Amino acid sequence: MSLLSNKYRVLVVFVGFLCLVSVCSNYVVMNFTFICMKNDMSFTRNDRGNETSPVSLFDYTPNEKKYIMWAVAAGTIIGTFPVNFVFVRFGGRWTFFSAGIISVIATTLIPMAAQTSFYALLLARFCQGIAFAADFAAIGLLTVRWAPLSETAIFLGALTSFTNFSSVLTNAVSGAICEGFGWRTAFYAHAVMGLVFFTLWAFVYTDNPQKSSRVSSVELRKIQKNKSEQHLDTKNVAVPYKKLLTSPVVLCVWLNAFAEMSIIVFLHTYAPIFFNRILKFIGGIISDKAKCFSERSKMLFFNTVSVGLVGVLIALLSFIPQSYHYVSVVLFSIIFSCLSLNCAGFYKCATLHTRQFAHVVISTIQWMKSVALITGPALVAAIVKNEESAVQWRIVLCILGGVMITANTLALCVFTDKPAEYTMANANEKSIKYEVQPEKEDA
Repeated sequence: MSLLSNKYRVLVVFVGFLCLVSVCSNYVVMNFTFICMKNDMSFTRNDRGNETSPVSLFDYTPNEKKYIMWAVAAGTIIGTFPVNFVFVRFGGRWTFFSAGIISVIATTLIPMAAQTSFYALLLARFCQGIAFAADFAAIGLLTVRWAPLSETAIFLGALTSFTNFSSVLTNAVSGAICEGFGWRTAFYAHAVMGLVFFTLWAFVYTDNPQKSSRVSSVELRKIQKNKSEQHLDTKNVAVPYKKLLTSPVVLCVWLNAFAEMSIIVFLHTYAPIFFNRILKFIGGIISDKAKCFSERSKMLFFNTVSVGLVGVLIALLSFIPQSYHYVSVVLFSIIFSCLSLNCAGFYKCATLHTRQFAHVVISTIQWMKSVALITGPALVAAIVKNEESAVQWRIVLCILGGVMITANTLALCVFTDKPAEYTMANANEKSIKYEVQPEKEDA
């Protein structure tokens, strides 16, 4: 306990991060096993038109791969709001654990589903999408319950980095496993690790730090500092959905999130084509530890860099001549660096403004990401008829850049670090709980 003296929340965040990585890796692993799968001739089919030689049952066409990806997005879109309701109703401990188990089971069954039928595979992927819908709700609830207000951006920066970390980790691990043990083992290994991580989650996490014997009185005071009684009440939580849905600040947060998610989806999906044809932490620490500026000033600065500046850069990218392709590479690196500062921008605004209801707002950001997975490719499909046309790509980039600049402009007007009126209700914002509750429960 000496290593975690007054720092138990660090262990909670670390285990939560591992679980987030697991759920994401479980659905991402398929992207890295497609190559191994197509070489598996243990099951074959003869349905490729004029082809006379059999092909692997697992050698999917581009159209089939599209549906395999969309199945996850569909599960996330459909599951976001029901999953969020369950988080609100039953808390994060067993809800996120259940989502993790769904992800583990679906990942374990994918090899058998792929062998059985294409529709069975889509069903397994859909279940992975439902489990993935729990990730951002878990981030929000973990931050609401365990993050001191002075460490909000650090929590968000650490937790929201799970996507990139899982992609890098899965890429390295899956490649080695596929070559040595076969593609099926890659799915089984991910499932086993997920089971281990979520078992740790059930043991470590609790929605009530004030009732955990593992949290010292010193750490509890830090977690609860400047939080209202209503914020700390984990039992009588009635989410004011109407007020959230009509709040200019919340709507602006979602607009900024959608704009940025659209750029991220575009870059991850079409950057290779664009280059070929035409050419989750530091920000959080700075935001929380820089005391010479107000919270709102820091928030607006980081949001302007991660949304507004990126909008300008993404539009400029389309005007770089083909002969300056190295400039484009540098610009892409700058764009990705700027995007990583979002945890100190609209994410932090969502947490500070909606306080105990932040998990509702942040989980909707996950829904926005899933919508962007559909609207982004749809925009490209509607405008880019010729992948070698710089003009058509320029139109797409300018539209995306314009959306981001507009979203950031609105943020400059409405973003605030002040808690919304509905977060306090009848509670006194100055009435702070510092005492450790007499009743204790193990996490």
